[in-house]
Amino acid sequence: MSIQEWMLFAFRVIGGMSLFIFGMHVMTQGLRAAAGEALRVILARAARRRWEGLLLGALVGFLAHSGAATTMVAGFVNAGLMTLAESLPPMLGANVGTALSMQLISFHIGHYCWMAIGIGYIMSAVAPGRRVRESGHALLGFGLLFLGMTTISEAMAPQKELLAPLLKHIHGETWSGRLAGVGLSTLLTALVTSSGAVIGLCFALISAGVFTSFEQIFPIVVGAHIGTCIVAMTASAAMNVEARRSALGHLVFNIFNVALALAAYPVIARVMQLGGFSLSRQAANLHLLVMAVSALLVLPVTPLMARLLRVLWPSREPPAEPSYLKDELIERPEQALCATVRELRRAARICVQCMDNNAGVMLKGSRRNLRRLYADEAVINEVKIAMNYFLSRLTARRLTRRQTLFMQHLHRCMKDIERIGDHLTALADISIARLKIPAAIVDESIFRIWYDLFLAARQVLIAVEQSLDADAGDFQVRALDILNARDCYAIMSMDAKAEFAGAVADKKITASGGYFFNRYITDLDRLVRHAKNIAFSERQQDFRIKPEHFDETASPVSLQAPANLARAESYLAELQKPGDFLKRG
Repeated sequence: MSIQEWMLFAFRVIGGMSLFIFGMHVMTQGLRAAAGEALRVILARAARRRWEGLLLGALVGFLAHSGAATTMVAGFVNAGLMTLAESLPPMLGANVGTALSMQLISFHIGHYCWMAIGIGYIMSAVAPGRRVRESGHALLGFGLLFLGMTTISEAMAPQKELLAPLLKHIHGETWSGRLAGVGLSTLLTALVTSSGAVIGLCFALISAGVFTSFEQIFPIVVGAHIGTCIVAMTASAAMNVEARRSALGHLVFNIFNVALALAAYPVIARVMQLGGFSLSRQAANLHLLVMAVSALLVLPVTPLMARLLRVLWPSREPPAEPSYLKDELIERPEQALCATVRELRRAARICVQCMDNNAGVMLKGSRRNLRRLYADEAVINEVKIAMNYFLSRLTARRLTRRQTLFMQHLHRCMKDIERIGDHLTALADISIARLKIPAAIVDESIFRIWYDLFLAARQVLIAVEQSLDADAGDFQVRALDILNARDCYAIMSMDAKAEFAGAVADKKITASGGYFFNRYITDLDRLVRHAKNIAFSERQQDFRIKPEHFDETASPVSLQAPANLARAESYLAELQKPGDFLKRG
C-alpha cells in the first residue's frame, strides 16, 4: 500500500475504534441515567449478603460495565456506606455482569446498527418521559457501537494477510504466546480504559478474518480482564485506604482469574469448541466462563480476601467513620432519627476536612489537597443520596407529629450541608485559577485579611459540626453557637469587603486580584448562609431526640473525631507561619 492508503487505513481503524468506545460510553451512560439512583440503591443493598451482593453487582455491571461499577463500589467504601469485605461480592458480580453484556455484543447484528441509531435518536429527541429518552440514548450508543465494529472490520478485511505476521506471536498454544498476548491486551485495555472496547475490537478482527482460531483470541480476551482495573485504581487514588484496598481487590481478583485461565487453557479450549459456536461466540463465552467460575471460587472466601488486601496494602491511616444509617433501624423511628443526626454530624465533619484541604490549595496550590477535597465532596454527595433513601423509607412507618417535622428538618439540614460542600469545591477551583495568574498575587497584609475571614468561616463549620452532637441533645442551645460564629463572620466580611474595595481604589492590588478575592468572599458568604439555615432548623422545638435513644446508634469510630480536628488545627497553625502567604505557585 502507498503512504496515503496506509494513512486512510489507520484512520479508518482509529475512527472505528473511537466510534466503538464512544458508543459504549453513550450506551452505558444512557442505561445508568435511565436507571437513575436505582443503581446506587441496588449497590447499597448489595452489602447485606454475599450471594445477593454478587447478583446485584452483576446487574449493575451489565448496565454500567465493571470499570464504572467498581469505581462506584469504591466510592461507597470511601463514603463509609460499605466495609471492605462487603464491597467484594458486588465487585465480583460487576465483572460477571460485564461479561454478560458482551454476550449481547457478540451476536452478528451489525447490519441493524442504522436502525438502532435512528430509533434511538428519535426516542432521545421527542420521547416525553426522561427514562424513555435516556433509553433512547442507550439504544443510540448501542447502534454506534456496532457501527464502529463494522467500520473496523471493513477496514481490516482487505489487509488481513498483512496483519497476520504482526499477530503471529499472539496465540494460546505456548506459554510465551499466551503471556505475550495477555501483556499486549492488558496494555491496550489500560490505554482505552475499557475491557469491553478491547473485546469488541477482538470481535471486529474475527469478523475481518484476521483472527481465525480460538488460540489467537484467548490471550486477548483474558488480558483485557487485568487492563480494565486501571479505571478503579485511578479513581480511588484520592480516596481513603479502605477504598483503595477495594480497588486493589478488583485487580487481585482479575489477576487470579487470568492465572486460572492460563493454567487451565487446554481444558478451556476443549470446552469452548464443543458447542460448535462461531469464534465471536467462543470469545464471549470464554469471557463469561472465566469470570463466573472465578467469582464462584472467590465468593466464599471474601472475608479472607479482605484480610489479604489489608496485608498487601498496609497503612497506619485510621479507618473512615462508618455510616450510621443501618437498615435495621427503620423499624425503630426514634433510633433511626438519632442515627440520621449522627450521619449529619459525620457529613459536617467531612466539610471541616474539606475546609482544611482548601487551605492547602489556597496557600500552596497543593494538588494532593485538591484531590482529597474532591473525594470528600463526593462522599458528602453519596451521604446525601443515602440519607434521602433512608428517610424516604422511614416515611412508610407510623410517625408522631414531632418525628415527621424532625425528619423534614433533618432533610433540609442535609441539603444545606451538601451545598456547603459545593461551595468548598468552588473555593478550591477559584484558588487553582488564581494561582495561574501572576497579577492576582497580592501583598501578605492584604492576603491576611482574606485568610482571617477564611478562618472565621471555618469556625462556623466547626460550630455546625459540634451542634449536631446527638449525645448532648441540646440542639437549640448549640445552635446559638453557630449564630454567634456567623455574626462574627458577618462583621469581618463587611470589613474585608471594604478593605478590598479600598485596596483596589488605591491600586494596592490589581483588578485581577480584587476580582478573585471578591469571588472568594461571595462563596464564603453563601457557605455561612447555609450554616445559618442549619442553626435555624436546630432552633425549632421539634428538632430533638428522646434522651433514652441518645446512645442507641453510637459508634466507637466517632471517638477519633477530636484527634482528627486537633490534627487539622495543627495543620492550619503550620500554614499561618510568616512567609507562607507568598508561597502560592
